[in-house]
Amino acid sequence: MKIRKIGILAFILMLVLTACGGKGGTQSQTQTGNGLPTPVVKTTSVPDASETAKTFLDKWKSEDYAGMYALLAKTSQDALTEADFEKKYTDTAANLTAKSIDYGIVSTLLNSTTAKVGYQVNFDTSLFNVIQKQMEMNLILDAGTWKVQWDDSMILPELKGGNHLLLNLTQPGRGDILDKNGDPIVTQTDAVALGLDPANMSSKTISNLLAELAGLTQKPVNVIQDMYNAGIESTYVPIGEASKESYTGYENYLTSLSGFVANEYTSRYYYFGGIAPQVVGYTLSISLDQLADYKKLGYSGDEKVGNSGLEKWGEPLLKGKPTADLYVMATDGSTVTRLAHQDPQAGDSITTTLDKTLQIQTQRALLGFTGAAVVMDISNGKILAMASSPDFDPNVFQTDNVNSSYELGNLVNDQTKPMWNRATQSSYPLGSVFKIITMSAALESGLYTKDTIFDCTSQWTELPGETFNDWTFDDKLPPSGKLTLTEGLMRSCNPYFYHIALDLFRKKGATYLADFARSFGLGEATGIEAVAEDTGTINNPTDDGSASQMGIGQGDMLVTPLQVVDFVAAVANGGTLYRPQIIEKVTANDGSVVQSFSPEIRGTLPISASTLDAVREGMNMVVHDSRGTAYTKLHTLEFSVNGKTGTATTSTDKPHAWFAGYTLQNKADKPDIAVVVLCENSGEGAIYAAPIFRRIVESYFTGNPETLYPWEKQMYLTNTPTVTPHP
Repeated sequence: MKIRKIGILAFILMLVLTACGGKGGTQSQTQTGNGLPTPVVKTTSVPDASETAKTFLDKWKSEDYAGMYALLAKTSQDALTEADFEKKYTDTAANLTAKSIDYGIVSTLLNSTTAKVGYQVNFDTSLFNVIQKQMEMNLILDAGTWKVQWDDSMILPELKGGNHLLLNLTQPGRGDILDKNGDPIVTQTDAVALGLDPANMSSKTISNLLAELAGLTQKPVNVIQDMYNAGIESTYVPIGEASKESYTGYENYLTSLSGFVANEYTSRYYYFGGIAPQVVGYTLSISLDQLADYKKLGYSGDEKVGNSGLEKWGEPLLKGKPTADLYVMATDGSTVTRLAHQDPQAGDSITTTLDKTLQIQTQRALLGFTGAAVVMDISNGKILAMASSPDFDPNVFQTDNVNSSYELGNLVNDQTKPMWNRATQSSYPLGSVFKIITMSAALESGLYTKDTIFDCTSQWTELPGETFNDWTFDDKLPPSGKLTLTEGLMRSCNPYFYHIALDLFRKKGATYLADFARSFGLGEATGIEAVAEDTGTINNPTDDGSASQMGIGQGDMLVTPLQVVDFVAAVANGGTLYRPQIIEKVTANDGSVVQSFSPEIRGTLPISASTLDAVREGMNMVVHDSRGTAYTKLHTLEFSVNGKTGTATTSTDKPHAWFAGYTLQNKADKPDIAVVVLCENSGEGAIYAAPIFRRIVESYFTGNPETLYPWEKQMYLTNTPTVTPHP
């Protein structure tokens, strides 16, 4: 009797289970940790089709549309080409702004030759967060293999019957890029393209016209003059751009002068023809090969996007979020429903550490040179100016700007590579500025003191069969004679530093000086945000000759101007090596701070206070001792500075000119700065780089340069100006 009761209970249990799993029955679901359901599988005597469904959905996840299409039943493939199949998925993904999908199998129902798999798809979108949809997949058994009977509702239920999605976007204004004081460097505004018609110029008013354009564009009048001279045979000479706001004050007078041409447009506007253009970057239209990727991010495709510098780094912040409406549309063009909506969000603005006025003056200071200059606040590593010469006008990338059609091709094909940031992306031999590091290594080695005497002759012959010249020999000057180590830095005595480097190589090891250079931050990226940079090269010397050359900053070493200003600032501030900072903060449209950046210490110079004092003393003597290499050019400067000249020989006839230094004013309203100047293939550092250093320091403390260069007739005009023929 007991056995019979157990049998009856088992039979009842079987009936209950069968009822729960019967055709058309309701199934319970549990949720996984990612919000997707855990499937409840119904089985019959035929094989499970869920693996085919999983394979299909996995291929969807990986965007393997060809693999998905291969799993379709013959009837589905006959009704739809592979290209059209893929287009349905890619168009839907673009309209959803889907970044990725995830799925979960909800249920599986198997019969002898057919199966139905329920699944949920989570669309992770750029504009609408996560959209969840539950769908069904029908499969048929074909020659022992499950095939998918496809229809549009397998992408989204709302697409059944051939419906499609339509995404309407209204983009907000792009965020601004500002200097440290909140003054705009880049903004979205009404602007005016400025130009000249040489055939209609009047000899009576040409000087007034060029002077007015110089004031409006903030370009030196001589630069405007050169632009006119170069295009005098043309039908149109592009001069630059101005904001509509600033143009208004000049408009009446300029339009009264013959030969002046103005064309208004609305676009991304870069003030004064590009303030730190290699740092800020520029925007470009989305290319066809980028279009699909950008649409997934919520772009309609006709926007301009950041292509370099801060514009590229800050693209997700600057672009904001559009007003977005996602509609389901019927085949006749009518609206079925609005599937999703997003409210707009204005683009954020980026505040840099740059000082706009100083940046403009630093760019001007390099006019006529190929090179770079960097200005850093020694107390925190913030970049106040970063100039690379020649520079360029980012406004010519704005196709609404008439000047673009005249200038863009020339810019892109310019062999001088003006869009290249020589301050961070180009590496050079450092020359005698490296003697700061060699002196530090010598003092820390215990082999030298700051008073160690060396006879600085015109030539150095300590290596058998080798003769290395001092700069005094090349300049046909008397040798410097007996010098202390501090005086050796002041005189930039090559023989002394050849000797030190060879001595360190033989007595302290092959890597000693190279390790010191690396501890000053050379041979590795500084870690500056948003700006592309080269690491430079610091190799270990392999023999006496390469070791000796390293002592004066020659051989195979390469450094960037940014790396140099960083370690010079560390010498100035007591030994703290900062990560260079160029972004201050990111702010929302309401002024709230979205992201802020703070100074970061990336190292400490491995030198004692006494070594630091000795190096500073030598750098002071470079400027203030009558025997110093920069005395002639800098001793009359009204602001206290320390510095070091550098002349780095290259494979060309003329060496690179370097000057690196810092100020000691200790002013509450003007923090002391480190400044590095590099002029490619120009000549001696004392002759070319030191005067540029002086001009930058004057501009920083007074707002304007005060001293003419030795080669200038007047500010920004060389002693041999080009004569302008007048019509």
